[in-house]
Amino acid sequence: MRARKPRAACADYLSDALTLLGGWTQDGVQLKRVLVCDDSQHAALTERIKVAADTLRIRPHIRRLDGHTQICLAAQNGAAITAGEVTLAARIEDAYRTVVGRP
Repeated sequence: MRARKPRAACADYLSDALTLLGGWTQDGVQLKRVLVCDDSQHAALTERIKVAADTLRIRPHIRRLDGHTQICLAAQNGAAITAGEVTLAARIEDAYRTVVGRP
């Protein structure tokens, strides 16, 4: 049998992963990101996010405001950020680079 990893190690792992995702901020139990894109890029990005979110069973909050796309990821029931939200944030970053064409 394997020993369970301490809970703090998981939190450290998620914090380390978040530091690699530039632009994402953690606000309590939410991850937030604001992206610059035009309306057609927003539509394409939203579709890609929807596919990834459905796969991970996460419901991101996405809105368009003044030429910016605002994304908020939060665990259900106000729980702490999980690996699922961090994974979705990474997939959103990849989708954004693909849609907008920025490295």
